[in-house]
Amino acid sequence: MPQRLHLVFGGELEDPSENVFRNVDDIHVVGMYPDYDTAYNAWKGEAQRTVDNAHMRYFIAHIHRLRDEEAEASSTEELGS
Repeated sequence: MPQRLHLVFGGELEDPSENVFRNVDDIHVVGMYPDYDTAYNAWKGEAQRTVDNAHMRYFIAHIHRLRDEEAEASSTEELGS
């Protein structure tokens, strides 16, 4: 069974109605989690901690969706082999 990794991260947005970070260097990486429930709990904790800042947003990225083990490796991956 493939591993299902989830990345929780967030930061301050330029405009709360868009998903554009004010400063990419200040993105807060909360962590990588092995399942959605654990990632959701981490996301919820950070979202609640920063609820007073309307520009602050946290996200869950489904890292496992970015990689298809059956697909041929990209040229950059092959360079590292």
